[in-house]
Amino acid sequence: MNRQSSVHFRDSTKFFYLLIIVVVAAATVGVVFLLKNVTRRKEEAKQHVFRVAEVTEDTIDPVVWGKNYPRQYDGYRRTVDTERTRHGGSDAFNKLEEDPHWREIFKGYAFGVDYREDRGHAYMLSDQDITERIKIVRQPGACLHCHSSVLSAYREAGIMAGIPADEAHRQEQIMKGFEIVCAMPYDEARKMVSHPVSCIDCHDPETMQLRVTRPAFLNAIRELARSDYPLPHLPSIERWRKDGLKGEYDVNIMATRQEMRSFACGQCHVEYYFKGEGKLLTYPWRKGMRVEQIEGYYDEMGFKDWTHKTTGAQALKAQHPEFEMWSQGIHARSGVACADCHMPYKREGAIKISDHHVRSPLLNISNACQTCHHFSESELKARVELIQDRTRELMGRAEVAVVALIRDVQRAQESGILTEQLKAAQDLHRKSQWRLDFVAAENSMGFHSPQEAARILGEAIDYARQGQLEILKLETVAR
Repeated sequence: MNRQSSVHFRDSTKFFYLLIIVVVAAATVGVVFLLKNVTRRKEEAKQHVFRVAEVTEDTIDPVVWGKNYPRQYDGYRRTVDTERTRHGGSDAFNKLEEDPHWREIFKGYAFGVDYREDRGHAYMLSDQDITERIKIVRQPGACLHCHSSVLSAYREAGIMAGIPADEAHRQEQIMKGFEIVCAMPYDEARKMVSHPVSCIDCHDPETMQLRVTRPAFLNAIRELARSDYPLPHLPSIERWRKDGLKGEYDVNIMATRQEMRSFACGQCHVEYYFKGEGKLLTYPWRKGMRVEQIEGYYDEMGFKDWTHKTTGAQALKAQHPEFEMWSQGIHARSGVACADCHMPYKREGAIKISDHHVRSPLLNISNACQTCHHFSESELKARVELIQDRTRELMGRAEVAVVALIRDVQRAQESGILTEQLKAAQDLHRKSQWRLDFVAAENSMGFHSPQEAARILGEAIDYARQGQLEILKLETVAR
């Protein structure tokens, strides 16, 4: 190597080492900056609650809670949004206009006059104020159990009835007040509440832990736990049973957090009826949660919602059996809670929160479905809508069958067949219509449990056709 080449080599080596030093220094600065950023974001994530307002057991107004939990409150406020899916949503369309079969199915009952799709949580009290159903039929204060933030009203009524007014008796005040408010005329009880369901109905104001506050659910879940109905999707109840049914099953102490993410919704999204003269709101789960077990409970109680104006059947009206249908489905058996799909987690900056914009998962597929199902949004939407389309088609066949039975009974009456001879057909009308309505009133168009929905609708069609055969036998004998 000559002198000139040697000098050039030394210069290149110096430049190489200098470049390495610069790159390492830049990388070090970058890593330090990244670590500081990660640390800052983690600290932000820890400090997502700033208590700027006091919330207590008597804080009903969600605006006050929203000062401490603005992100969750923003979501709650958006439940006023009007968005429609193919078969439902939060658009208050009139189901009677969309499908006139229901006018005949509910003939003689308030739902035959006003049957609108439910809107979001923020509307649940104001929608009750304007529905024709409370004007046609004298409704009890029991309706407020799920349409309002009613705990303070229960407590006030309990104290007025003589339960000591101290904190130690708070639950006793609520349970007594629940009985009193249920029995009150709706118009009178309505004056005791001012907000639809609110933060306090699902959260402990001190710890923000999920909780169940609704007396009807507390009563029903204890009764269900004591039954022999299998509940593999509710492990805390199965453990309590295995441990020997000691004491009472206390959902707020024994349930897991994941179970509570369904129980909080199941407080209201259920089948129910008003029991006895006191109109005590009751969930009919003593025999189990399937449609025929609830029917068996009603049969045993001799309960009817109304007498069908055309057929004279002792008819039942299904309410909101979402919790019952979810309990029959694969998501429940897989440990997926209501909140996982209807209130999925989302990120706002560094903070992860539960989305309080409660709505159909079809309107939020990326957060609601793709966390578990690794398919495109269009594919997932197509799968859900295929299930719902098939359920709707089968439901349409069930509607035709039930209406055909109603018209056959009417024809038999007009031909002079005695009312007492129609008992079997009336009973089959009750059974078929109950099953049809159980699927129709449930807010998922069969998705919560597609096989169970198909089974129930198949039975609805079968019972309706059996009823028509009964009429045919009577007409044959009469000729």
